[in-house]
Amino acid sequence: MAVPKRKTSKSRRDKRRATHAIETPRVNTCPQCNSPKRPHHVCPTCGTYKGREVVPLDIRVP
Repeated sequence: MAVPKRKTSKSRRDKRRATHAIETPRVNTCPQCNSPKRPHHVCPTCGTYKGREVVPLDIRVP
């Protein structure tokens, strides 16, 4: 079995984990209703995407 030859220092460990921070999600404004929305997502307020009306499918699953 592979075993580390030396103990990983706290500094080296923390440098590796420096990029693991959680960042806030990006927010754009909808061009139709000017409400905040995630980029590349359907607007939750007016239901448009790229200037087109997007209607959710009404499929009943038994």
